[in-house]
Amino acid sequence: MIKRNVIIIGAGASGLLCAVECGKRRGSVLVLDHAGRTGSKIAISGGGRSNFTNLHVTPGHYRSQNPHFCKSALARFTPRDILSLVEKHGIRYYEKEAGQIFCVKSSRDIIAMLEKECEGAGVEMRLKCRVIDINRTDHFSVTTNQGVFIADSLVIATGGLSYASLGASGFGHDAARQFGLKVVRPGPALVPFVFQGRDRKVFRELAGISLDAALSCGSKQFRGNILFTHHGLSGPAALQASLYWNSGAPLLVDLLPGTDILDVFTSKRQSKMEMRNLLAGYFPKRVSQIWCDLLGATKPLDQTSDKELNDIANALHAWELIPKETEGYKTAEVTAGGVDTDELSSKTMESKKVPGLYFVGEVVDVTGELGGYNLHWAWASGYAAGQHA
Repeated sequence: MIKRNVIIIGAGASGLLCAVECGKRRGSVLVLDHAGRTGSKIAISGGGRSNFTNLHVTPGHYRSQNPHFCKSALARFTPRDILSLVEKHGIRYYEKEAGQIFCVKSSRDIIAMLEKECEGAGVEMRLKCRVIDINRTDHFSVTTNQGVFIADSLVIATGGLSYASLGASGFGHDAARQFGLKVVRPGPALVPFVFQGRDRKVFRELAGISLDAALSCGSKQFRGNILFTHHGLSGPAALQASLYWNSGAPLLVDLLPGTDILDVFTSKRQSKMEMRNLLAGYFPKRVSQIWCDLLGATKPLDQTSDKELNDIANALHAWELIPKETEGYKTAEVTAGGVDTDELSSKTMESKKVPGLYFVGEVVDVTGELGGYNLHWAWASGYAAGQHA
C-alpha cells in the first residue's frame, strides 16, 4: 500500500494541470491513467494543433444547469494564464478566428509542456494503470492493477463519454454516484444532427455541400458553416447548436444571413428569370434546384405572386428543421451533463458531501461551445482544484 498526499485519476488536460498545481503546493502527487500515454484528447484536439483556449472566454459560452458555477474558476485562470505558460515553454501559437488559439506546430507541444511541468513539480505518473475500486474510510483508497494507493485527497479528472476509441467511459459519473453525488444526465454534444426520414430523402443529394448560415436553437444563434452529410447536418454552426438542442425541438436555419432575399425578389419583380437561376447566384446549383423543387418555385419571377415570393423568402430565412436525433457519442466532441454543480464548491471543485473529493474538467456539468472553450474549462477547473486538493 503506497501513501501519497493527492491522487488524481485521469492524465488529460484538467488532471495534469491540477497535478502541477498540487505538486507545487504539497509534493507527493500521483496521477493514474488507464491509457499508455498522457493527453490523448489533447493530441487530437484542433485537428492535431490543439485549440487550447479562446481569447473571448466568458461564462456565457458554457452550458450548465447552474450557469453561474463556472464564473469563479474562469475568473481565476484566464486565457492570459494559459498563454503565459505556453510562452514560458516557447510554444508558438496563433489566433485562427473568433479568438480561437491554436499551436503553430502540434498539440504534442501542449502535452510535452504539461509533462515537463509535472516533472518539475515532482508529480509521479503511472500509465496503463486501471482503477478497479475506490473507497474511503479515514482516507481514500484506490485499488488498481498496479497495487493499492491511499491519499487524503482524490481528484476525478476522467472526462466524459465521447471518444470511446480513446478509452472514454462513464467512470467519473459512476464514482460520483458511488459517493452519493447527483449526476445531471449525460448526453453527446458538439455533434452532427441526423435528419428525419423525409428530410434525408430530400437533402441527401446535397451531401458534401457547405453553406454559410445562421442556425438558431431556442434563444441561441450561431453564424457559420453548415455541412450537408449523407445522414443530416454538420459543420461548426450545427455542432454549436447541438449543445443547446433538446430532442424534438426545432432548429431555425437562415440560409441567407445578411441578405434580404425578399428585397432581391422585389428588385427583380418584372424579370422573366426563373427562381432557380436567381438563387444560383447565392447557392450552389444543386442547392438552388432542390429548394426550388421543394418549394414549388418553378415559375419566372414576373409570374410569381407576391405571396409566393414572400413564402419562398420566409422558407429560406427560417427553414424549420426538427432533427430525428444526433449522431451520438461516436462523433460527439464532448459530453454534456455530468456531476451536478450543486454538489461542488465553485471555488475549489471539492464535493460538499465528501471532504477531500474533487471533480474537474468534462466530468462536471459545465460544457463549453466549440472554439477552445472546453479545453479552457479543463485548465480553469484543474487549476481551481489544484490550489486546494
